[in-house]
Amino acid sequence: MKKGTRSREPQRPSPHRLSEDDVYLFGEGTHVRLYEKLGAHLTSERGKDGALFAVWAPNAEEVEVVGDFNSWKSGTNRLTPHGSSGVWEGFVPGVVQGTRYKYHLRPRGTNEWLDKADPFATHTEMPPTTASVVWNLDYGWHDSEWMASRRARNSLEAPMTIYEVHLGSWMREAGRPTTYHDLAPRLADYVERLGFTHVEFLPVMEHPFYGSWGYQVTGYFAPSSRYGTPQDFMALVDLLHQRGIGVILDWVPSHFPKDEFGLARFDGTHLYEHADPRQGLHPDWDSLIFNYGRSEVPAFLISSALFWLDRYHADGLRVDAVASMLYLDYSRREGEWIPNRFGGRENLEAIEFLRHLNEAVYSNYPDVQTIAEESTAWPMVSRPTYAGGLGFGMKWDMGWMHDMLLYMSKDPVHRRFHHNLLTFRLLYAFHENFVLSLSHDEVVHGKGSLVARMPGDEWQKFANLRLLYGYMYGQPGKKLLFMGAEFGQWSEWDHERGVDWRALEGGLHRRLQLWVGDLNHLMRTEGALHARDFTPAGFDWIDCNDADASVISFLRRGTKDDRPIVVVANFTPVLRADYRVGVPEGGPWLELLNSDSEAYGGSGVGNLGRVEADPVPFHGHPFSVSLALPPLGIVYLGADRPDAGGPAKGAE
Repeated sequence: MKKGTRSREPQRPSPHRLSEDDVYLFGEGTHVRLYEKLGAHLTSERGKDGALFAVWAPNAEEVEVVGDFNSWKSGTNRLTPHGSSGVWEGFVPGVVQGTRYKYHLRPRGTNEWLDKADPFATHTEMPPTTASVVWNLDYGWHDSEWMASRRARNSLEAPMTIYEVHLGSWMREAGRPTTYHDLAPRLADYVERLGFTHVEFLPVMEHPFYGSWGYQVTGYFAPSSRYGTPQDFMALVDLLHQRGIGVILDWVPSHFPKDEFGLARFDGTHLYEHADPRQGLHPDWDSLIFNYGRSEVPAFLISSALFWLDRYHADGLRVDAVASMLYLDYSRREGEWIPNRFGGRENLEAIEFLRHLNEAVYSNYPDVQTIAEESTAWPMVSRPTYAGGLGFGMKWDMGWMHDMLLYMSKDPVHRRFHHNLLTFRLLYAFHENFVLSLSHDEVVHGKGSLVARMPGDEWQKFANLRLLYGYMYGQPGKKLLFMGAEFGQWSEWDHERGVDWRALEGGLHRRLQLWVGDLNHLMRTEGALHARDFTPAGFDWIDCNDADASVISFLRRGTKDDRPIVVVANFTPVLRADYRVGVPEGGPWLELLNSDSEAYGGSGVGNLGRVEADPVPFHGHPFSVSLALPPLGIVYLGADRPDAGGPAKGAE
């Protein structure tokens, strides 16, 4: 080395450049963090700052990136193929955060040029414009306490009561959707006050049509720009975590829209979807179905799932429309579907994908949950893959929802003829890890609101709805309520109008809201109501056969340190005095909750806060209590133990 010269450090490639290992894993379908390599990444190369672009387009003859940096002119920034991987990549100096861009592709053997948004874009233009936006996802999180403790908070033994929210219509202002920034403190305050443990957002991933509620996704790695920046959404999640509230994201790997700028015919071929409409066209939503048999497609989808758990600290993913993925003949007539290689109707590639998805999620993030919306009797949805299951943590109990809403719609005088609708779920309740959900799907498309579907006059409608919620919270399984249902808004949900907060000016609405808050509080504080949601040891019928009176009674048990809880429900408007119910212990039993309390809008029939168990054997138990069972009411009783809590505030 000559005197006065200095050694030069070798220029290292950007960490976002694809390695040969990345290429191999991508082709194999096992790369689960493609978002670290594909898409647009702000970085430096050869001493220059800019952005590295990479896109999978194996059928392309030419690929360019056009955007603000080259005045959207073709022929300026061409990408080069990375070997035979099908990935095109290139570094563009001078690109900064906020730069808009698209890929300009010419499919092989054609003169046609396609303009496509980046499938891995982390930010987008405000719809209806469709360009991708270069964005850095750096953010200083403040939720370390939550992240350190969330394994226990998200476990199957933990209390879980979920508030389902559509971001754009939870709290609209002057006819416009709110923003992540505006929403954060209001939502955190509200959910904390009502005692929900988790919030579940309808899909936040970018979608061109607002009326799809997010279920027609085009941006699998980008929160919707309608409400702000990626960091704004991070701040919303962060604040909820700081308040002790978990965040579950609705995620849609079942289908995607046909929009020309999106995934459809991405490189001039059916790259992400099946070519044959008998496999690739969804008849219900006129959308396209992912080709799970093409290895790169599961890698794309699983990378999306892990991205939201990684970069946005999500505590769970609710996977939409799983049933439509499992069956090749879903919503199809004879001749409109192609059997699998064994001649059956099961979608073998989708089954394999779902198993790999759950294995990837739980191996990388064992402190979160995946939840399946699966509406059929497919076995072992929420059982481990090593036992032959699909590997989900939980599954929505759609059967319970249908049965209960049908039962509750009946005039009470006729309910005794439909008693089995109340009891049937216990024949299968422990076959899966169930979430009892009263979701957005039950208050749209002309179904009406929940309270409007209850029979009787206004008082009876609210009494019936309190009874429905009380029965739901008493049953084994986690719980979910859609926004507006917690106070019984009269109108059906409309994504353009939003939640009818003015209804809270009416007393019955406020009192129903208090009832839901007290149910949440009791469920969280009483281990018997959550610790054994998924095992038969946590539940016993006391009497499920009193159809003539339309009365149900059952017992919930937790761990050895948890007091037993007795739940008794009267589904008629008839006061039942001196109604005897067997209980497992003697001594006093506290009336922890009573839906007929005047605090909740009831008539005030109750048991003065406590009853004494008599040494009178009944219902197979050594003791029994005599109750004043209120009309269209439900009561929760807890054995009075020195270390146990007292009644809920509204029940005192």
